[in-house]
Amino acid sequence: MLEARDLTFGFGGLPLFSHLDLAFDAHERVALIAPSGFGKTTLCRLLAGYEKPDGGQVIWDGQPLPERGLCPVQLIGQNPQAVLDASMRLGDSLAEADAALKPWRSMTVFGGSGREGLPSPVRALIEAVGIRPGWLHRYPHELSGGELQRFCIARALLARPRFLIADEITTMLDAYSTAQLWQVIERYLQDQEAGLIFVSHDSALVKRIATRRIDLIEFA
Repeated sequence: MLEARDLTFGFGGLPLFSHLDLAFDAHERVALIAPSGFGKTTLCRLLAGYEKPDGGQVIWDGQPLPERGLCPVQLIGQNPQAVLDASMRLGDSLAEADAALKPWRSMTVFGGSGREGLPSPVRALIEAVGIRPGWLHRYPHELSGGELQRFCIARALLARPRFLIADEITTMLDAYSTAQLWQVIERYLQDQEAGLIFVSHDSALVKRIATRRIDLIEFA
């Protein structure tokens, strides 16, 4: 279970959340609902450990989120350019998420020929999210936002999260790509019995995926 316990956070002395208590079970697909600017992205970052609360804690299975190593809660945000290291080849960024990829880091499999020689589950995931072999040896500035987002999704899933947080992850993609990537995510959640918290302004997507909705206005 992922929990926010007595969570308090604000900017410049202005409170955004005050003594917020939320709980999410691993079988749930929870949509966060609120108008723009109401703190959905900030809450996602708090729940994934990207931001530190002013008070309270984020708890996973009774323990605080780890401050080092791979986190059981993985966040996929809106802006892939902001999270991918501009100085690293994209194949190397993927390798950071999975110890099984360490032997391939900076070798020809990422720097030249593409996916050959990768562990089959990794190769299958890369293919499923639509990453082309030639992209693995490129740098982030050489790809579009939509192409980079595929790497962010693959990297998050390679970390084998027990909870995935997806914040408006397909706003830069067309309808076909959006459907393709959500199918990959839903398959992972089902296979791994992992939970999901997501933000989307696509009402049809929310209706199809969400098992529960949380309206943050109720906690204002």
